[in-house]
Amino acid sequence: MVPAERPFLSIIIPAHNEAKRLPDTLSKVIEFLETQPYTGEVLVVENGSQDATLQISMEFASRYTQLRVIHETEKGKGRAVQRGMLEACGEYRFMADADLSMPIHEVNRFIPPQLDDIDVAIGSREAASAVRYNEPIYRHLGGRAINLIIRLLALPDFHDTQCGFKCFHAPVADDLFSRQSQMGWAFDVEILYLARLRHYNIVEVPVDWYFNPESKLSVVHDAFRMIIDIWSIRKNARRTGM
Repeated sequence: MVPAERPFLSIIIPAHNEAKRLPDTLSKVIEFLETQPYTGEVLVVENGSQDATLQISMEFASRYTQLRVIHETEKGKGRAVQRGMLEACGEYRFMADADLSMPIHEVNRFIPPQLDDIDVAIGSREAASAVRYNEPIYRHLGGRAINLIIRLLALPDFHDTQCGFKCFHAPVADDLFSRQSQMGWAFDVEILYLARLRHYNIVEVPVDWYFNPESKLSVVHDAFRMIIDIWSIRKNARRTGM
């Protein structure tokens, strides 16, 4: 159900096979919103799960009116985030990974009044004052290698495009995500690439980030895939005259 009044903040959570983590995450997010001075909604976009992610989401939605569930049959994190961003009603639209590796209270660092006059705010584990907790060195170096490729080929100014916490002003979200073509892992890069081409104001927000041992990174495989995806992103931007 779409809210009767436009909320100030939409929190969009893509969820694929997140039955184990989702109950704790949703409890924390809803508890957080209930203590804020602004209005908010939560959109869980379940896509292609083989576990009880959809059922758990629906059960929470039956108890909390500020929570909506979107069932997307096709897989792809980019597809889930795109649908959530375009169906959200908030003046600001925040995407959050289901593992909440960034504590939910840090959302306020991405929105007014703590952050004014922004189009896009991206969480960064590399910005000054950001802190990483419990991350193995191999995982950190692998992520740095992927980011180096991204900076060399697409986004030279950003040192952490893949952090799963980003905020968009509503008209900017509508513009960027309606142009999105990457539905998988590289959608973050495409959205930021398009944002730069369209001269939006983008800021990096330092975050506290807690390593999740269930996260998977294959440096060689993911680096090769990123190169292919960036080539596609640049080609598509040229084709559409961006």
